[in-house]
Amino acid sequence: MQATTAAKPAKVFTTINKLLALLAIVILSACSSDTVRPGVPNVPVNEQISVNSLQYPMLRQDGGYAYIQGGYRGIIVVRQNASTYYAFERACPYDPDANCGVVSADQSNLFLTHSCCGSQFNFQGAVTSGPAVYGLLQYRTSLVNNILYITN
Repeated sequence: MQATTAAKPAKVFTTINKLLALLAIVILSACSSDTVRPGVPNVPVNEQISVNSLQYPMLRQDGGYAYIQGGYRGIIVVRQNASTYYAFERACPYDPDANCGVVSADQSNLFLTHSCCGSQFNFQGAVTSGPAVYGLLQYRTSLVNNILYITN
């Protein structure tokens, strides 16, 4: 009878260890960044621009955009309204290393497109036409006075 009693604490201890290991795996897998897309390298981004600068005249109107340096293949900044700006990586999530082009606004200024693969994205970065299945990598933006801070 004593052998059975001694085996129960060991069995409970093993079960607890298994549960703790499973919990650790779940927690570690949940810690990944929600802005990283497969294939797009995660490079440090810390840019700032004046949205009223003569260098970026289209950022003075809703739906306007500007291309700036930074990120992996460049950044496109899109103005939603006077207080909301988005910043997206110009590398296409379908083929970020493609040397034939980067994501740019279409001539119609109605959507963004990658000239190599033909993927299209709306001005909120979501895929509207493939082969891309992931939206554009979005950087954080913060507007303080007329300065837009872009970071990851």
